[in-house]
Amino acid sequence: MDDSITRTLQTSVSPPASSWVRFLRSYGPTPNNASLFDEYVSAALAKAKVAPIRLNSPQLINILERVRSGVPGSILIAGTAGDGKTYHCRSLWSELGGDDRVWSDPQPIKKQSIDGGRVAIFVKDLSELSDEQGDEALGMLERSVLGKEDQEFLVLAANHGQILERLRSLGNRQGHSHPLRKLIQDAFLQSSSQHERLAVFDLSKTAHRHSLEESLDAVSRHPAWSNCLSCSLDKDGRVCPISENRRRLLGENDGRRMAKRLGDLVEIARYNGAHLPVRDLLALSANMILGHPTAREGLMSCSDIVRIQEAGSVENGSIYGNVFGANLPRRRTLSRPVFRVLTGFGIGEETSNAIDGLLVYGTDDSKLSDAFARLVASDAFYGATQSYLAAQRRYLEGDEGARLDEGASAFLKRMESQRQRLFFTLPETEPDFRFWDLTAFRFAGDYLETVAALVQRKAIAEPARARLARGLNRIMSGLLLENTDKIFVASSGGFTHSKVSVLCDSELPARKVSGGLGMAIKLDEITGQPRIDITVVFGANDEVSLLLSPIRFEFLCRVAEGALPASFSNECLEDLMAFKARLLRQAELFRSGLELDGEPLPDDGTLYLNFIEIEHNGHGFSRPIAVRVGI
Repeated sequence: MDDSITRTLQTSVSPPASSWVRFLRSYGPTPNNASLFDEYVSAALAKAKVAPIRLNSPQLINILERVRSGVPGSILIAGTAGDGKTYHCRSLWSELGGDDRVWSDPQPIKKQSIDGGRVAIFVKDLSELSDEQGDEALGMLERSVLGKEDQEFLVLAANHGQILERLRSLGNRQGHSHPLRKLIQDAFLQSSSQHERLAVFDLSKTAHRHSLEESLDAVSRHPAWSNCLSCSLDKDGRVCPISENRRRLLGENDGRRMAKRLGDLVEIARYNGAHLPVRDLLALSANMILGHPTAREGLMSCSDIVRIQEAGSVENGSIYGNVFGANLPRRRTLSRPVFRVLTGFGIGEETSNAIDGLLVYGTDDSKLSDAFARLVASDAFYGATQSYLAAQRRYLEGDEGARLDEGASAFLKRMESQRQRLFFTLPETEPDFRFWDLTAFRFAGDYLETVAALVQRKAIAEPARARLARGLNRIMSGLLLENTDKIFVASSGGFTHSKVSVLCDSELPARKVSGGLGMAIKLDEITGQPRIDITVVFGANDEVSLLLSPIRFEFLCRVAEGALPASFSNECLEDLMAFKARLLRQAELFRSGLELDGEPLPDDGTLYLNFIEIEHNGHGFSRPIAVRVGI
């Protein structure tokens, strides 16, 4: 049988996992993501005849425990769009014995009797209610929380701003501030602030790494993938990019390195204030496995595989590029928060001389050949493919035009793809090739280690502490100081935001000493971020604090390593200048108190100034100088 007949037979019969892959496509970042919404899931599952994608939800367990405890009062399930509010409502309805057909009914308010004669009133989305229905639901909420209603309780799903605005509007119409508004707002801001008759479950506060791992596992370990084992498109020397991407996501040969690195990125994004809803994480998981730029809507189905294999474009569906939406049109990539956040790390664009030298000269340089074979050539599908090696050869051996911007664009694009792959595949045991150097946050690994140490109540790594101290000194003085054992709070004599400040206002130890003087690095209980606390004077109860987001941490570390402040972030520089101003103010208030309580200083026209001077090795010290001025 010739090849053309074989291909015809293969494409005429649907591959065994085609129904599952078609269903998974609908979770990806398609222009019309209807099945991502909970109300469409049941219909899509019935059509595809596959098991649903299930996520373990600790919050659902907690909600069930609250209902079954019999404690009177209502339940508020809050979050942003895509956090799974409707999913949690539907799951709770089913766990309490609710009928799926009743849930599918368009009526927005539903009732379910439970043990003990109590009645649960479900509102799966506050935005679906008219003003009259909304007022009725919020009245029920008020009676069950602040009144004596014990038989009926509300299970209400709503966005944060949505319910606060509804309560504000209702209070205005009633001529007073609604009593629930501040109570709920405090619960959003401080999870510890909970009313005994109102249980608030804020899905937006779910740990991002945990949500990501749940999403990746739910997609990559779905039982329907077992059908791929009998598929001829991934046998006898043929490589199915869908199966290959799934194998890499499972990471059975490298300890799930890719999932761990992706979790690190998501954690850094969370500490920077970005929230990634579960809906987006599921879309990311589907896109990583199914992404290919030549497929319809950028997402492969089983019917695309033969064409992709025959075109020799399997490598274009690399999971490492799909993480950043390389398979999608730019507009669709930027429309998704998860891709905006991940592309913000600059992976593919950021690099180091060592890594670029490896990618360009690795085949010819004897000093790099072993590393190239180990880190690039060992990946025959997405690493040193024949097309990559050919482009590399043209770049190195071609005429001058092949190395100019226009002629080199094809190879430079491939280098971006390789940098993305290396970020997820470089072992931690490669000291010459640091994977964090491939991101805009080169000290992100140190940041995560600092957070972990503080959570475990351990001392943070000394190199990280030293960089923070050196960075602070350089920012506050504008001088290239090397000191890591002391902190100089410097001024210019009048203008706090002066870029260069040579007058030492206070000289403090870089570690807290007895009496509380100096700098300490602690964990902020509310944000979970590291925090710099500095006490300027002995015995003072007031500390001046600076929260260390990953951006601020990176800024201080880059400055400590020699980067100019203006080349990174003006916002970070302004934050540090404001921190310095608060330190100077605290010291000034303390000195003012001493002058009021103690003997007045002689007014002989002498000014006592401490100038910061630098030794040849870069270490600074303060030199006191008395300046006599005419009176």
